[in-house]
Amino acid sequence: MANIAVHYSSKTDEWATPQDFFDKLDKEFHFTLDPCANEQNHKCGKFYTKEQDGLSQDWGGHTVFCNPPYGRQIGKLVKYSYEQSRKENTTVVMLVPSRTDTRWFHDYIYGKAEIRFVKGRIKFGDASMGAPFPSMVVIYR
Repeated sequence: MANIAVHYSSKTDEWATPQDFFDKLDKEFHFTLDPCANEQNHKCGKFYTKEQDGLSQDWGGHTVFCNPPYGRQIGKLVKYSYEQSRKENTTVVMLVPSRTDTRWFHDYIYGKAEIRFVKGRIKFGDASMGAPFPSMVVIYR
C-alpha cells in the first residue's frame, strides 16, 4: 500500500496546463486573464502570481482562465470564481480536479455552472504520465 500512496502524492499543488488543452479552450472563449499563474506558466498577457493573490483582485469584465492550485485552498478559489463570474461581462472557465464529492463542488459548481468532464487523464506540465485524478472544465457565464 505504501507504493500507492507515493504514486498519488505530489510535491506541489500547482499543475501547469498543457498548451494544446488551453489553446482549444482559448479558441472558444478568447481569455484575457489568468489569475492563478506564475512567470513561467501564465496563459494570458494579464495574470496574477501567488504573491499578487488572485483572490484579492477584481476579475470583473474579463474572460478568465483559471487552473488553480489543487491543494486545500481550492474551495476558496472555486467560491471566488463563482462570485466573480456574477459580475457584468465576466466569464470564468476553470480547470479543476473532478471531485464531485466535495462541498465546493456542490455549493459552487453543481447546478450553477456548465460542467465538461475531461476524457482520460491530463498530462500536466512536462509530465510523462497522466494525472492520478480525473479533471473537469467548469464554465460560469
